[in-house]
Amino acid sequence: MAALSKYVTAKNSSIAGGILLVLYLLKQRRRTSKQDRSARKGSSDLLLNTEKDGRKDRAAVDKVFFLRILRILGIMVPRVFCKETGYLILIAAMLVARTYCDVWMIQNGTMIESGIISRDISLFKEHFYSYICVIPAIALVNNFLKLGLNELKLRFRERLTKNLYDQYLQGFTYYKMGNLDNRIANADQLLTQDVEKFCNSVVDLYSNLSKPLLDIGLYIFKLTSAIGAQGPAIMMAYLLISGLFLTRLRRPIGKMTVTEQRYEGEYRYVNSRLITNSEEIAFYNGNMREKQTIYATFKKLVDHLHNFIFFRFSMGFIDSIIAKYVATVVGYLVVSRPFLNLAHPRHLHSTHSELLEDYYQSGRMLLRMSQALGRIVLAGREMTRLSGFTARITELMKVLKDLNTGRYERTMVSHQEKESDTAEKVVLVPGSGKIINRDNIIKFDHTPLATPNGDVLIRDLSFEVRSGTNVLVCGPNGCGKSSLFRVLGELWPLFGGHLTKPERGKLFYVPQRPYMTLGSLRDQVIYPDTLEEQRRKGISDQVLKEYLDNVQLGHILDREGSWDTVQDWMDVLSGGEKQRMAMARLFYHKPQFAILDECTSAVSVDVEDYIYSHCRTVGITLFTVSHRKSLWKHHEYYLHMDGRGNYDFKPITEETVEFGS
Repeated sequence: MAALSKYVTAKNSSIAGGILLVLYLLKQRRRTSKQDRSARKGSSDLLLNTEKDGRKDRAAVDKVFFLRILRILGIMVPRVFCKETGYLILIAAMLVARTYCDVWMIQNGTMIESGIISRDISLFKEHFYSYICVIPAIALVNNFLKLGLNELKLRFRERLTKNLYDQYLQGFTYYKMGNLDNRIANADQLLTQDVEKFCNSVVDLYSNLSKPLLDIGLYIFKLTSAIGAQGPAIMMAYLLISGLFLTRLRRPIGKMTVTEQRYEGEYRYVNSRLITNSEEIAFYNGNMREKQTIYATFKKLVDHLHNFIFFRFSMGFIDSIIAKYVATVVGYLVVSRPFLNLAHPRHLHSTHSELLEDYYQSGRMLLRMSQALGRIVLAGREMTRLSGFTARITELMKVLKDLNTGRYERTMVSHQEKESDTAEKVVLVPGSGKIINRDNIIKFDHTPLATPNGDVLIRDLSFEVRSGTNVLVCGPNGCGKSSLFRVLGELWPLFGGHLTKPERGKLFYVPQRPYMTLGSLRDQVIYPDTLEEQRRKGISDQVLKEYLDNVQLGHILDREGSWDTVQDWMDVLSGGEKQRMAMARLFYHKPQFAILDECTSAVSVDVEDYIYSHCRTVGITLFTVSHRKSLWKHHEYYLHMDGRGNYDFKPITEETVEFGS
C-alpha cells in the first residue's frame, strides 16, 4: 500500500511538472510576442514602413517561410538535370533501400528468434546465414546515404555562397552595405556561418522527413494487412493532434534563432575590431575598456543562450513525452487490440507460435512506425529553427538586390538631418544626378555635394579640370574632401546636376593607408590585375622592376629574390614602403586621373618630389589632398573648402606658392 501511495504521488508530481512546463512555454510565448510587439512599436519612429519590416523580421513556419525556402531552393537546385538533383535522387533511393532493409531485418530477426525459442536448428541457420550475407549490403546502403547527405550539403552551400557573393561583389555593393545601408550589420556572419547552417539544416530536414514518411507508408501497408486499418488510422490521428500542439508551442524558436545569430555576429564583430585596431588601442591603454565592451556583448549572447537552452529543455521534455513515450503507449494499445480480442478470426486459424510471430512482427513494425511518427513531430522543431536561418538569408538577398538596383535604407536618422532644411531634403533625391562618361575631363556642373543620409556639404559645386591640370584639394577636416572623391569614384550617389568624368577604370585612388592584397610581390604592384591580365597588357617583369626603382623600392625585389614570393605584406612593408608600393601600382595602371589622399605622408620630400614629377611625365593628372606646402608647385589649381558650404576653385600663382611655402 505504501509503495502504491509513493507511485501515485510520483505520478501526480510528474503530471504537475508537465503542466507547469506547458504553462511556462505558453507564458514564454506570450512574453516573446509581447516583446516583438513593443520592439516593432519602438522601431516605428525609425523605420519608414513598419508593416513591411515587421514581415521581414518574421521567422515562423507559415506560408511566407515556404515561399522563401522555395525561392532559395531555386538557387541551390537551378535545373531539373543537375548534380544536386542526382544527389537528391541518390538519397531518396538509399532511404527506400534502408526502409526495406529495416523491414527485412524485422522479418528475418523474427524467424531467427523463433528458431531459437522452438529449438529449430535448420530454421535458425537458414535465417542466421542470410543475415550475415546481407550485412555488407546494409552497411553499403547506410554509407551511401551518408555520402549523399554530405555531398548535397556541400553542393548546396557552394551554389548559395557563389550566388550571394556574385551579388555582394557586384560593383561597389560590398561598400554600400557597410557604408550606405545599415540593415545588415554583420555580412561576414551571414555569408559564412549562417549559409552553412542553413544548407545543413535543409538537407537534414529532407532526410529526417523523407525516411519517416516512407517508413509510415510502408508500415501502414504491412500493418493494415496484419491488424487492420483501424490501428494505423489511430496512430495517424495521434500524429496530427500532437504535431499541431507541439508546433504551436515551438513558435518562439524561430525568433530566438534569429536573435542568437545576431548576437553571435555582434560578438564576432567586437573581437575583429580589437584585432584590427590593436595598435591604436595599445597606445591608448584601452584594454580594460575593450574588455568591458567584449564582456557586455558576450553577456547579451550568454543570457540569450541561457534562455534558449532552458526553453529547448522545456520543449525537449514535452517532445519526449508526446513524440516518443506516449506514441509508444498508443502503439501498444493499437497492436494489442486484435490479439487480446479472443473473438478475432486469427485465434481460430493460427497456432500459438504463429500468433507469437505475428504479434512480434506487428509490434516491431508498429514500434518503428511510432518512432517514424515521432521523428516527423520532432522535425517540426528543426523546421522552426530553419525558419530563423531562412529569414536571415532572405533578408540578405533582399538587401543585396536593393543595393544592386540603387536603393538603400538607413534606419537611423542623424540630428543634423532633423535640424536641416526640410525643403532642401525633398529636392535631394539619391541618384537624381546624371553621370556622363568622357575621357580627359572632370566637370562638376551644379552638383550638390551631400552625404548618403542627405547632409549637404556644398549646395552647388561647379568646376572643370582637364587632363594635364593638377589640382590641390585643401580645407579643414570634415569639409568634404573625401566626400568629393567618393562621388567621383561613384561610391556615393549623385543628388543632382551633372558629373562629367572618365569611366571608373580610368580613375585611380591612392589612400593614405594603402591596401596590400594577399599574394605575391607581383600582386602588390599589379593589383587588382592578375598575372594573365598583366601579360595581356604586354607589361614585362622588367618594366615592373622599373616601377619599383622609380619609387626607390628596387631593393624589395632584390631582398625577396622573386616576383612570386608570398608574404604578409601588410606586416613586412613599413608605412613608407607601402605608400611607395601604392605609387608603383599607380604607374603600372597609368590612369587618366589619380586621387592622392595624403598618400605620401610617410615618404621623404625628395622621393615625393620625384614621384610627382614622374606622374606629370607619364601623363597622369592629379587630385591631391595634402598639408605639405612643398606640393603646391606641382599643381596648377587649388580647390579650397571651408567646411561651411563654401568653396574656392582658383589657379595657383607665384604669390600663392610663395604664400604656401
